[in-house]
Amino acid sequence: MPSCLIHGKQVGGGAPVRLMGVINCSPESFYAGSYVPPGDVREQALAMVRDGADLIDIGARATGPGAPPLPPSGEIARMEEALSALDGSGIPVSVDTTVPEVLEACLRHDVAAVNDIRGLADPVYAHLAADSGLPVIAMASRIRPGDAQSVEETLENLKGVMARCTRHGIDQYILDPAIGLWVQGRTPALDWLLSRNFRRFLEFDRPVLAAVSRKSFLGDLLGRDPKGRLPGSLVLTVLLVQQGAAMVRTHDVGETRDVLAVLQRMG
Repeated sequence: MPSCLIHGKQVGGGAPVRLMGVINCSPESFYAGSYVPPGDVREQALAMVRDGADLIDIGARATGPGAPPLPPSGEIARMEEALSALDGSGIPVSVDTTVPEVLEACLRHDVAAVNDIRGLADPVYAHLAADSGLPVIAMASRIRPGDAQSVEETLENLKGVMARCTRHGIDQYILDPAIGLWVQGRTPALDWLLSRNFRRFLEFDRPVLAAVSRKSFLGDLLGRDPKGRLPGSLVLTVLLVQQGAAMVRTHDVGETRDVLAVLQRMG
């Protein structure tokens, strides 16, 4: 069975479902509750690890449609502050950035994985990621993050991501099918279609990430703002894990851990 090793923990291949806790260092984030001020990053990361997180995903720039621009220098400053707070802590960290110079700055710190929502479409970025020797979480993207408009295009994008990994000698990676409203033209209907067809993304024999926490298509269905989307996030997470998700990216580590424990007990 396919697997990937991150910070000594196996992802996929029959291992327990792994949890990636989200720490946003961007006050512009779509979910205000996920923003963590620089002085609180270490404490929040430790709390997430106590709650069951296997990996902490650090991001410093909002990436949703309509998010305000942030120059690389600003993203670097935010990432440097957050990562400096975690250096030496032993907490496994992934860095969520698409910008080569930001990744280069991040790699000067204690980093366990690279999270690229452009799916290594930038060859300079891909070269840096490959040289780091770190595992990569790569989203289904052709040029822009999540730019597929159908299930079939998503599958094609994932094939392209895998080809880039092969080209750059990256053999430790996790695929992300890019559920979410990443670009103009994508709709909540597509997110539900991707979720219903999640099992198809396992056909590449790689671990697959479920990243649906509090996303807008849940709000569209439920009529809830991000603060009120936890129940919907948990239900969909269970359904995606039942379809084979090997890792879950979540803002709500403790709650997600609990529902997965119940799911495992019932299995």
